[in-house]
Amino acid sequence: QVQLVESGGGLVQAGASLRLSCAASVRSFNRYTMGWFSQAPGKEREFVAAIKYSGGLTNYADSVKGRFTISRDNAKNTVYLQMNSLTPEDTAVYFCGAQYLLEPVPESNKYPYWGQGTQVTVSS
Repeated sequence: QVQLVESGGGLVQAGASLRLSCAASVRSFNRYTMGWFSQAPGKEREFVAAIKYSGGLTNYADSVKGRFTISRDNAKNTVYLQMNSLTPEDTAVYFCGAQYLLEPVPESNKYPYWGQGTQVTVSS
C-alpha cells in the first residue's frame, strides 16, 4: 500500500514561487515513478511533471517547461515540485501520483496511487 501526502500549497501573487512536497509512506520508494498533476475547478486532472523511479528521467507538460522543476529525494521518500513564475492559470489543486517501475508517462490513469492534493492559488 502506498500513502501520499502533499504539502506546500498556498495563496501567492503572480510571479511568485512555491515548492510543493509529496511524502510517501511506502517501502522501496526508489521503485516508484512519481508524477504531479493539477486539477482546476470544472476541469479534468492534467499532467504537470513526472520523474522516473531512478531519478534519471523527467517529463514535463509544455505549459510548465522552463518554470517548474520536479525532483526527488529517495532517502526522504519525498518528491518535490518547484514552481517559479506562477500565473493565475496555474491555480488548481495539485496532486501527486505514484506508479511502480514504469516510465514517467503523462496519463493519469497509469498512476494507481494518489494523495489528497494541495491547493495552489495565484492572484493577479
